[in-house]
Amino acid sequence: MHWIWFIIVGAIVGALGRLVHPGRDAMGWLLTIAVGIVAMIIAAAISSGWIAFVIGVIVAALLVMLIGRFTGDHGRGARARV
Repeated sequence: MHWIWFIIVGAIVGALGRLVHPGRDAMGWLLTIAVGIVAMIIAAAISSGWIAFVIGVIVAALLVMLIGRFTGDHGRGARARV
């Protein structure tokens, strides 16, 4: 039951992290859940309770930004408009 709760909270944190991060992200829901779970693991190592949830959302936003930077479609839009 603990892992199911962790996946649910990870999905919420990952989705909130995507909302906090500006711009479009081409991440699927599985990657969003994975980002949320990793963010909550990091946040749980730092703090506990509601503060860990807030830290998890911040860490998820940072992870979404990093993943978007490394897996984004760099320059596709510029070439399509030419």
